[in-house]
Amino acid sequence: MTTSDARPVRPDLPPLRDVIARHGLAASKALGQNFLLDAQLLARIARIPGDLTDAEVLEIGPGPGGLTRALLAAGARVTAIERDRRCIPALAELSEAFPGQLRVIEGDALEIDAVPLFEGKPHIASNLPYNIGTALLVRWLSADWAPWWQSLTLMFQREVADRIVAKTDDDAYGRLAVLAQWRSKATLAMPVHRSAFTPPPKVMSAVVHIVPETAPEDVHFATLERLTGAAFGQRRKMLRQSLKGVPGALNALETVGIDPTRRAETVSVAEFVAVARALG
Repeated sequence: MTTSDARPVRPDLPPLRDVIARHGLAASKALGQNFLLDAQLLARIARIPGDLTDAEVLEIGPGPGGLTRALLAAGARVTAIERDRRCIPALAELSEAFPGQLRVIEGDALEIDAVPLFEGKPHIASNLPYNIGTALLVRWLSADWAPWWQSLTLMFQREVADRIVAKTDDDAYGRLAVLAQWRSKATLAMPVHRSAFTPPPKVMSAVVHIVPETAPEDVHFATLERLTGAAFGQRRKMLRQSLKGVPGALNALETVGIDPTRRAETVSVAEFVAVARALG
C-alpha cells in the first residue's frame, strides 16, 4: 500500500490475516477486541494526527498490530501496551521488521503509568478495547493541563464518539462532551463501518481526534466535574433543581445570567465554564 502522504508498508510483511491465523489470535470478547485488517483504512487513521516522522506514539491494545504497522510505516516510534500475551509474539515480529521503532510493554493500560515512558509529549493513537476506552479517555482528559500528550486519535463505538463531540440540545450532549471540549478541540475524524472489523461488532464505530487547547483561566477541573455531574445527573430537571445540592451554584447561575429554569442539555460548554469560574 502506498499513498501520496504516507510511507509504504514493508512489502515483505505477511498479511495480517496470516499473522492472526499463525498465532491463533481469535479476538477476545472479554478483552473487548475487534481487529482492523484493512491496510488502507489503517493508513488513513495513522495520518489523522499529522506527520509522525520520528514522533513518539502511544498505542493501547495493538492486538496483532494492524494500526501499529500503519504508525510504524508513517515513521513513528511506537510504544504499545498490550494485555493479551497471545499477541506479544506477533508484535515481536513487527519489532524486528522496524528496528528501533517499536517497544512493546505487556500489561494492563489501566494500571501502567505511561508518562515516564516518553522523552517528550507523545501522540496517543489506538483502536481502543471497547471495555476500557471511556475510562482511559477520561483519565487522559482529566490530567494536569497542559497535558502530557500532544493529541488523541481514538476509535470508539459510534455512540460514545457522538457523546464526545456532541453540542448543546443534542441527545448525546452531556458530561463527556463538556470534559472533552472545555479545554480541547474534539472532532469526529471518520466513521468506520462495523464490517471493517474482524469479527464485526454489533455497532458502528468512529475515530475521534482531540487536540488540547489553552485551559480557561480561574476554572478548576474538580469544580466543573462536580457541576456537570449534578446538572447531567438529573438532566431532565431544571437547573434550579439539579444544582441545588451544589453550594453556590444557583448564585453562580444568577451571576453569569443563566436562567435557572433551563435544563443541562441547553447549557453550552462555555456557559458551564463561566458558572464554574463564578463558583471559584
